[in-house]
Amino acid sequence: MDWISQYKSRIVDADEAVKAIKSNNRIFMTGNVSVPQKLLAALVKYAPHLKDVEICQALSVGPADYVNPDMEGHLRVNTLFISANVRKAVQEGRADFTPVLLSEFPLLFKNKILPVDVALIHVSPPDEHGFCSLGVEVGLTKSPAESSKIIIAEVNEQMPRTLGDSFIHCSRLNYMVPVNYPVAEQPMGNGGDDEISGKIAGYIADLIPDYATLQMGIGAIPDAVLNFLVDKKDLGIHSEMFSDGVVRLVEKGVITNARKTLHPGKIVVGFILGTQALYKWADDNPLCEFHRQEYVNDPFVIAQNDRMVAINSAIEVDLTGQVCADSIGPKFFSGIGGQLDFIYGASRSKGGVPIIALPSTTVLKDGTVVSRIVSLLKLGAGVVTGRNHVHYIVTEYGVADLYGKTIRQRAQQLIKIAHPNFRKDLEKQARDLCYL
Repeated sequence: MDWISQYKSRIVDADEAVKAIKSNNRIFMTGNVSVPQKLLAALVKYAPHLKDVEICQALSVGPADYVNPDMEGHLRVNTLFISANVRKAVQEGRADFTPVLLSEFPLLFKNKILPVDVALIHVSPPDEHGFCSLGVEVGLTKSPAESSKIIIAEVNEQMPRTLGDSFIHCSRLNYMVPVNYPVAEQPMGNGGDDEISGKIAGYIADLIPDYATLQMGIGAIPDAVLNFLVDKKDLGIHSEMFSDGVVRLVEKGVITNARKTLHPGKIVVGFILGTQALYKWADDNPLCEFHRQEYVNDPFVIAQNDRMVAINSAIEVDLTGQVCADSIGPKFFSGIGGQLDFIYGASRSKGGVPIIALPSTTVLKDGTVVSRIVSLLKLGAGVVTGRNHVHYIVTEYGVADLYGKTIRQRAQQLIKIAHPNFRKDLEKQARDLCYL
């Protein structure tokens, strides 16, 4: 049977497709802005017929009816990175969280640590050879999908056809559900419009050399940094993700990828988050190579890029340099993501610059302002980047270079970049701890 006949024979609607899911199955669901919305809605509707189905995912964007209390006993989420739409369910114990490095996320499925019964994925229409592209989310999806017993795909007329290791042949898809809706948008940050992000971004930009290769985590600060790089020369991108700001620097001739030591001339990425303009730009664009996350985020691959710059954020940093980025005390907030992958990869790079950036304070729900540079992490806080891996910490008050420094020197430098209102207290606490 030729692929076109095979393709047509497997077309079903979403309600029919989800009937392939059985009680006690483990589902892998593609995430980020690529969540298959029609399939997920059909699964929620079908859920009363199912028992103890586990949905494994990373960050997901969109409605989260599948974690509502009435789904208990039918569907249970196991998220490997906590997004806002499932955070309450995780914190209330109605959903599970599995900590894992982003570089190892796909390997849990590929190596059958978490064997997959059904994969729900989201792809572009097939090309003339029958290959569908995984579009805006390749890195976290390809390996889990390939390891699944059954693959159910939404085939979306509006999914960009991205290039690289991004294709799956329609003969691998057991059920195909044609859809036609815009891919969800997730704009990053605000381009540094707020004063604090702008100040932090300015300090970070000073650390970035010409010809550097950049990784930028999610958030306002990494996005703001891009606005301060217009005078840099021949920058490159090797990152788990990027957003619209990268396109602006490509169009200005700042990001050329010409001086990259690995994949010269190419942007290497696992997934993208942004606006429709970004998705249109990425469509069939040979400048961008999408790869599996176990490759993109492998620290020993990252380190092959000379002058690798990693920019990531934190919830709080203690005076010894421990970085908490995944929880607020014992309450799980997000996940490990790619932070340690890239901090370690950049630290092993020739001329690498590993950066953790955060505002010096935050405002609690009751209006209390607290320091994010702290003497001790909150009880139960997770350490994502350990004191042994940390290099640069940046706030709006400057840069602390902690690498190779004693605890006394670290405490002194971190107090200098803390908010002035908290420096005296931090000095006293440091002395009480015998750091000073």
